[in-house]
Amino acid sequence: MLNNISTGASPHRAKPEMRPARPYFSSGPCAKPPGWNPEWIDQRILGRSHRSGLGKERLQLCIDLMRDALQLPDTHRIGIVPASDTGAFEMAMWSMLGARPVTALAWESFGEGWVTDAVKQLRLDPNVLRADYGQLPDLGKVDWSHDVLFTWNGTTSGVRVPDGNWIASDREGLSFADATSAVLAYDLPWDRIDVATFSWQKVLGGEGAHGILILGPRAVERLETFTPDRPLPKIFRLTKSGRLNEGVFKGETINTPSMLAVEDSIAVLEWAKRVGGLEGLMARTEANASALDRIVEEREWLHHLAQDPATRSKTSVCLTVDGADPKKMAKLLEAEDVAYDIASYRDAPAGLRIWCGATVDTADIEALGPWLDWAWEQSR
Repeated sequence: MLNNISTGASPHRAKPEMRPARPYFSSGPCAKPPGWNPEWIDQRILGRSHRSGLGKERLQLCIDLMRDALQLPDTHRIGIVPASDTGAFEMAMWSMLGARPVTALAWESFGEGWVTDAVKQLRLDPNVLRADYGQLPDLGKVDWSHDVLFTWNGTTSGVRVPDGNWIASDREGLSFADATSAVLAYDLPWDRIDVATFSWQKVLGGEGAHGILILGPRAVERLETFTPDRPLPKIFRLTKSGRLNEGVFKGETINTPSMLAVEDSIAVLEWAKRVGGLEGLMARTEANASALDRIVEEREWLHHLAQDPATRSKTSVCLTVDGADPKKMAKLLEAEDVAYDIASYRDAPAGLRIWCGATVDTADIEALGPWLDWAWEQSR
């Protein structure tokens, strides 16, 4: 594929003939599923109240389809909440933190955001375990008598936790997993997760603005036995009279949802069933990540930011580039309609970030390789 490109290669390489059929490699919002079109969306609820019988029915269907796709046990509840993954995770933090000491893990931008929230907004004094981009902190140092905040898959660093074995089964604290670019790409151990959050815009390629909050039984117990010493905005309140507001987890959303986004999510979840459910989605993700691995291995100037394959993301894959300007490469590829939105996150080291989640086709990842060669030579 490469013909042994070296640092002395000519900048006059011809443009490759084959382009990705769908140049959508953004890490959020992510590519729509193959074949998606507006006709997938059931329009009966549009213009109707989300509190109507039909509205509640469609919201409950969305929750049921998510449960099936996630293979989530009945012990865990699913709620549709405001403000994407950020809103869901902050809702959990504001509602539950303070009963125990807190440990926060940060190895990328969003983990650092939760540290900022805990320190500056909630005025807690968390134990912070940090690592540079491309690395993980020492998970063996986590004290599970604490509540623990972490990102399962670092979208801006390309680093993920290897599995759930580091989460103590006899933990006293709660595990809070920001899992927005991990759900439906990995087989998550729900018995080790007390709180998880994500948004439809990642692995499902859905629309933003809505977060998903998943609560295990220990998180519900916390909500019903602990009242935080801080004011809670209405959209963060998950209890009524000291009991869990079960309606939130039965489609009775706290604020008005976009039923267009809900219907889009239903359509994509139905697509997920057609491609094999969780196993099918994981297989598609694995095939994409493997195809990108091969591209990296064949190029001496292209590298994974995450050095350890055991903790390397299979969805949001972050790359570094030798000898060329990755921002210029990204602009060139976008101008050619070959790859959209693949520059690294603004706070991350300069490089490229390519989404390999299930809504991307492996053939498009493979077609991207020669174009990376072209853009690299043009950008040197």
